[in-house]
Amino acid sequence: MTFSIAARCERTGAFGVAVSSSSPAVAARCAFVRGGVGAACSQNITNPQLGPAMLDRLAAGDNAQGALDAVVAGEEFSAYRQLTVVDASGRAATFSGDKTLGIHGSATGPNVAAAGNLLSSAQIPQSMVDDFAHTGALPLEERLLSVLRVALDAGGEAGPVHSVGLLVIGDAPWPVTDLRVDFHDDPIGELGRLWELWAPQAADYITRGLDPRLAPAYGVPGDE
Repeated sequence: MTFSIAARCERTGAFGVAVSSSSPAVAARCAFVRGGVGAACSQNITNPQLGPAMLDRLAAGDNAQGALDAVVAGEEFSAYRQLTVVDASGRAATFSGDKTLGIHGSATGPNVAAAGNLLSSAQIPQSMVDDFAHTGALPLEERLLSVLRVALDAGGEAGPVHSVGLLVIGDAPWPVTDLRVDFHDDPIGELGRLWELWAPQAADYITRGLDPRLAPAYGVPGDE
């Protein structure tokens, strides 16, 4: 009931995750990024502990495959889990346990890993990776949104999609973008609208956090 992408921008070093599902609030439990370290997803019958665990392994010096292998080996119910991870060098790894739901698949490329379960086609993750490879000039958020649209147009999940999230971290100590649509009839379309609202303001909110003296005015009554 999920398709997702974890990725690294080869131009900026930013990490991001985009994930969509038929269940509500998917990004709250499936999407994980850490600046300078990596991006990871934990999905299928989800254990939200596994994403941070993979990032911890990357931070300790493992590459993507090593981090994933260590976490799978330590997970009692690994057969139920589907995992993806991308490291700071752009290496990627995926895992789908024997009890991954329905039609499922995964694919990797330089700086990207995609996976899905209960899909309309096992080829969808490869189409996601292919799209990511062809959009390198765009901001990472827009590349990830493009991938979600490609996956949806290719058939997406076997059932309706209801929730989606977009999580990106760059040089700041916190995610510059953390947008979620927790339940909606057109969550990917709604996420695109949220991105159009957020994109012009994103850098200003980083400035407000790091040095409010340089921050632009809020444009609300009483703000001078």
